[in-house]
Amino acid sequence: MAIHIGTSGWSYDHWQGVLYPDSTPVRERLSYYVERFGTVELNSSFYHWPREQTFASWRQRLPDGFQLTVKAPRGLTHSKRLYAPEVWADRIARCWHILREKRAVLLVQLSPNFAFDYARLDYFLGTLPEWIRVAVEFRHPSWHQEPIFELLEKHQAAYCVMSGAGLPCILRATASFVYVRLHGPDPGWLYGGSYSDDDLRWWAYRLREWEYSGKEVYVYFNNDGGGNAVRNALTLKHFLNR
Repeated sequence: MAIHIGTSGWSYDHWQGVLYPDSTPVRERLSYYVERFGTVELNSSFYHWPREQTFASWRQRLPDGFQLTVKAPRGLTHSKRLYAPEVWADRIARCWHILREKRAVLLVQLSPNFAFDYARLDYFLGTLPEWIRVAVEFRHPSWHQEPIFELLEKHQAAYCVMSGAGLPCILRATASFVYVRLHGPDPGWLYGGSYSDDDLRWWAYRLREWEYSGKEVYVYFNNDGGGNAVRNALTLKHFLNR
């Protein structure tokens, strides 16, 4: 199996001089990213779902072996809270088909105001084609219970393992792959701070344990401020490759 490490997004002004040289045009940032990482988590799709032509362009532009994870649109996850998902499920499936071998995981991040609703989550997961790998990130604490883990296992959807301020870090694998989002170690707020080397060594051991158990693992750093996500991701890659 394999461990895939990347960041949440690739185009940030404050990554100039960290990942790409100063004054790099926005359109060229991706080319620098793919030189260092083999996967990325697309977050802009949460705010505006890309056109099918855009997915076709990514499939052509991304190098062989690269895997693109895409975050589900907030219209589905936050506005409608997974209610009547058929139209979105069909649209997502069409775009996912276009990506072909470049597709990784569909990330479904639920609103922190969306509390436990077993039936609605069960119905939503049932509308997605089986060939779409999906991970669900729960932000409301009511979801973190055994019936939900069992529901995810039934649909072979991954429970999103989280690290961040106020978020429970539950090391649970519910599918053939594991999905991890590292939102930053700062205890005061999400997406802040840089993980220490000791933190990253701890995560490296956890990732190896999952890999040795036969799981494919996807890890994305979301602490983009100051380029922390880039540095932490590269350090974790270094620890895993030693």
